[in-house]
Amino acid sequence: MATAVETLEKLERRVTLTVPLADVTAEVEKRLKIRARTAKAPGFRPGKVPMKMVAAQYGYTVENEVLNDKIGRAFGEVTTANNLRVAGFPKIEPKADEKVDGAMVFEATFEVYPEVKVGDLSTVEVEQSKADISDAEIDKTIDILRKQRVHYHVKGEQDAHGDGGPDQSAQNNDRVTVDFLGKIDGVAFAGGTAEDFVFVLGEGRMLAEFEKAAVGMKVGEAKTFSMDFPADYHGKEVAGKTAEFTITLKKLEWAHLPEVNADFAMALGVPDGDMQKMRADIRANLEREVGSRVKARTKTSVMDALIKIAELDVPKALLDQDAERLAEMTREDMRQRGMDVKNMPFPPELFTAQADRRVRLGLILSEMVKVNGLQATAEQVKAHVDDFAHAYEDPQQVIKYYYSDRNRLAEVEALVLEENVVTYVLGKAKVTEKMVAFDELMGNNAQA
Repeated sequence: MATAVETLEKLERRVTLTVPLADVTAEVEKRLKIRARTAKAPGFRPGKVPMKMVAAQYGYTVENEVLNDKIGRAFGEVTTANNLRVAGFPKIEPKADEKVDGAMVFEATFEVYPEVKVGDLSTVEVEQSKADISDAEIDKTIDILRKQRVHYHVKGEQDAHGDGGPDQSAQNNDRVTVDFLGKIDGVAFAGGTAEDFVFVLGEGRMLAEFEKAAVGMKVGEAKTFSMDFPADYHGKEVAGKTAEFTITLKKLEWAHLPEVNADFAMALGVPDGDMQKMRADIRANLEREVGSRVKARTKTSVMDALIKIAELDVPKALLDQDAERLAEMTREDMRQRGMDVKNMPFPPELFTAQADRRVRLGLILSEMVKVNGLQATAEQVKAHVDDFAHAYEDPQQVIKYYYSDRNRLAEVEALVLEENVVTYVLGKAKVTEKMVAFDELMGNNAQA
């Protein structure tokens, strides 16, 4: 039994549930009899244990199971009867101040899903990103691929690729092996000393002053110089301080980049080493990547616009659940990276803003899909899976991977739903095309 639903504030609701004791008792006896058929106890054959002993052993557990079932059923009946969509889990507590003969009384407090009002989409301003791929971008990508396949030779030692040229001093792009000792106020500090330390000049791995000091040195040479650590340096014990370093160059190697020829093309997976085919493949891959990135930028613009124009209250239960989920995802990601997170705090509050956006968008998208008939079709899902698979060596294996697991397929369906909403909004909103420079679009990948 349940009383009328009481509205507290915004999305919060409360209802009183009564559970007849006779119903609980009857169900407990029924379940205990079933348990008794297989119950075991010292001195008794299985199934022959006296009911008093069965009740003593299992009664408390069974009674809790029954009570939870009865309360859950009563709660389900009242939400169904009142057409309520419960957000999260209800908080159910005994209602001590209310007595009902022959029944237990509970109070359930919960939240419901909000009403979502999406405003006039014709007033929304959205940026649709565009980007072009020219021969210059293909050349730049080839240069990146060459750098990824770089190998090093000792400067001054002749081999099949030469000796590195007449300049035997350290220059940008050279790989150096050094010993160094750093001191602050004449005292060595933690992390300021190393032997046989290897890095490539110009890659930015070391602070600029350190790299500048190494440029021009020759093997066997030592140099002492001062270096100021930035105030925001990650090592707090040296941040903002001036250190004196002594650096000794022990080994110097020059970078040899592979020639762009048939061998290079074959190394990239072009069987016959056809250079034109290599460039065509690179263009196709860039177009796929660029297409994905401009689509993501456009989607972000659409989602930002929907958040601004939609009116809704976010259920705290869903917000808390998503913040917890984000915290756990972060913890797991750091764990997989080899970091010790055992004693590291992950307060869900750190993820509240991100969770609010995710939950808010989820509610808005769900409403738009329902109202405008934007559900994902089987054909759309298949097209997405095929597109994913095309980037792999064995597309059929990838297709099988997705279609063999309902959860994986559900992830693809969610992407399709988002794209359907984006397409719908672009058809209604004030759309401005924005050309994005290739380097800006690709970020650090373009500088690799």
